[in-house]
Amino acid sequence: MTRPEAIQQIRDACKTVALQFMKIHPALPHLQSSETMAECLKAVHEMTVQLESIKKKVGKLEREDDSSLL
Repeated sequence: MTRPEAIQQIRDACKTVALQFMKIHPALPHLQSSETMAECLKAVHEMTVQLESIKKKVGKLEREDDSSLL
């Protein structure tokens, strides 16, 4: 696997995970537990922050590769 292929695979996986996270939020009120809902929202937020961190690091690496082409 080349670096660009790895970057694309990571981007695709991040997108899939983010789309799945979006399915959690609307289901939480149906748990009928405000404490559980609050804890789950906090956890989803933390995971989203970590996911964005991965995307930023991969993007930075990709931009470094692009600048070497100049």
